[in-house]
Amino acid sequence: MSGLRIEGYVIVSADGRLANAHNVMPDELKIEGDKRFFTSALDHADLVVHGRHSGEEQPDAPKRRRLIVTRKVAATAPDPSNPKALLWNPAGCSFGTASREAGVTAGVAAIIGGPAVFGMFMDRYDTFWLSVASLVRIPDGEPCFPGVPARTPQQVLAAHGLTAGKPQLIDAAHAVSVTPWRRIG
Repeated sequence: MSGLRIEGYVIVSADGRLANAHNVMPDELKIEGDKRFFTSALDHADLVVHGRHSGEEQPDAPKRRRLIVTRKVAATAPDPSNPKALLWNPAGCSFGTASREAGVTAGVAAIIGGPAVFGMFMDRYDTFWLSVASLVRIPDGEPCFPGVPARTPQQVLAAHGLTAGKPQLIDAAHAVSVTPWRRIG
C-alpha cells in the first residue's frame, strides 16, 4: 500500500453538477474564493490525478507531478506533452504502481476529476473537499459523481463511509462553502 493520503477536490452547483452538457466547466463555477482554496491545496499536493478533461487550468499546472487517467495506454506511459505527467490506465496497473512510476510514494494525492476518476477512489479518500456553489444550477450538466443526480453528492460521500466536517465559507459574494468529508477510523 502506498503512503499517500488520498484527497478529492471538486466544486459543484447546487444540483451536484461540475460541468455543463458539453462537459465544460461553466464560468458560473469559476469562483475566485474556490480558485484560491483549490490552488492552495494543489500547491501542497505531491501528485495530481485527473482524467483528460479535468486539468486545473492554472499557471503552475505544468510544474505538478500528475497521473492522467486514460484508456489510450496499456498500463502507464510518459505524457508526450508534459515531462511531469504520466498517462495511466487503471485497467493495466494499480494506483500504487502508477504513483511509484510517477516518482511519488508519500504525501498527498489530489484527485480532481472527472466523475469516473472521482468514482474510482470513492472508497479510498482520506478527505474529500466538496465545494458547493449554492446559487448556481446546471440542470442538464455533468453530475460530479457516479450516482448523482439520483442521490446528492453528500449522500454519495456518506454512502462511502465519509463524514461531513464543519463547512467553511470561502466566497461570501457567491455563497460558496467547502466541506471536508473525512473517513473516520
